Amino acid sequence: MDTVELFNTFAEWHAEYGDIVHSRVLNQDVIILGKQPLACDLLEKRSQIYSDRPFIATLKPFGLDFDFAFTPYGDHWRLCRRIFHQTFRDDNVVTFRPMQLRRARQLVVNMLDQPDQYAFHYATFSAAIALSAVYDYEPSPRSDPIVQTVDKFHEVCMSGTTPGKAVLLGLFPFLLQIPDWFPGSSLKREAKRSREWASKLIETPYQYVQKRMAVNPTFSMVSDHITRMQQYDEPYRGKYETALKHASATAVIGSTGTTSAVLLVFTLAMVQNPHVWKRAQAEIDALTGMDRLPELDDRPSLPYIEAVLRETLRWQPVAPVAAPHATTQSDVYNGAVIYPNTWAMSRDEVRYTNAKKFIPERFLTAEGTLTNDDPAEFIFGFGRRICPGRSTADASIWIAIVTMLATLNFSLAKDADGNDITVDPKYFNGTTRHPEPFPCDITYRSHINKTTLERSLTN
Repeated sequence: MDTVELFNTFAEWHAEYGDIVHSRVLNQDVIILGKQPLACDLLEKRSQIYSDRPFIATLKPFGLDFDFAFTPYGDHWRLCRRIFHQTFRDDNVVTFRPMQLRRARQLVVNMLDQPDQYAFHYATFSAAIALSAVYDYEPSPRSDPIVQTVDKFHEVCMSGTTPGKAVLLGLFPFLLQIPDWFPGSSLKREAKRSREWASKLIETPYQYVQKRMAVNPTFSMVSDHITRMQQYDEPYRGKYETALKHASATAVIGSTGTTSAVLLVFTLAMVQNPHVWKRAQAEIDALTGMDRLPELDDRPSLPYIEAVLRETLRWQPVAPVAAPHATTQSDVYNGAVIYPNTWAMSRDEVRYTNAKKFIPERFLTAEGTLTNDDPAEFIFGFGRRICPGRSTADASIWIAIVTMLATLNFSLAKDADGNDITVDPKYFNGTTRHPEPFPCDITYRSHINKTTLERSLTN
């Protein structure tokens, strides 16, 4: 098995054995599902027994056990999910739109000030949206301490919780007990650093809300639930506070990890396919002219932008193997771990001809309207474990993409002799998969006035 890029191994198995593959890894039954209808049949239609999570050896040592996306199916998960849903349900997330729009415009201002730091700006944009919604915290455009905490936790934890390291730690748990000076102790030291950053990620913004509430009334997901839980008696109040901290930190780490990863994929696609962003700009200009920037209300009138978003999600899925499900009782395989193979679904040549190529037009009819095929139906997971923040993430990604397309050009970088530097992307493989930052040339479009753009942030 390729323990770094499991989806490659799974793709080979699907090609040889079919759409449902059974394997046995370390005495654990593993089922890999290569088609969306199969995943829907099991993980959605039988969600009452397919919604658990398997044991992952790296979660607790690396401090990622707060993330309720990986929490076993049970009372704590239900409470976290309920707290999360009350803020991020579909009828409530529309209140985030002005903030998302402002953050998207701040993003393009930051990118032009420091274009080579675009990956960090994507992380800041993604974290800022979650921090605003969850803690009513407005990060500084650059070098914000809480954003830096999120970034440091990502840096340490995401590289430490790869499937390969989970298998290694599952086989040799004593690696966490050996002295720091002993050969092979790097995993233990890495886990310790990750736990320290996880603690800061959970506690620092939570304490920020508590201090603000002691001085002035404030409204956010956290402040609302802090007020609500005062009516509960111990020990339930303690359980509620733990669930609130976990749900809040999950929102931030989930948003930062996935949204910024999608924007990195988008940037790679634009640099490699300039005809795409030129057509997208033509569609935007035809709607908005040169007098204003697009807003979320323009979304139904921009089908090609929607097709670009769908293709970005499909082309390089940031979770090529979705988080594994586990059964809670016998079905076909007792206690099996079930992997929805998102990569295989995105590479289905019957559904997506020339699947390796970035072709937004595959999601448009001959008349230029959108088809009914939306990769979000499998990108965001399945059943009771589907991403609860998907509506917010979808809107954040769309407004970031359309704002960048309206204001920026994406080109290959030049070497010292003026020749194009061909992009040969390398990918980071952790909890999410995304291109590592690569050299490129990001510039303002000729009619875009930076001063006017900055002024729009204060309106």
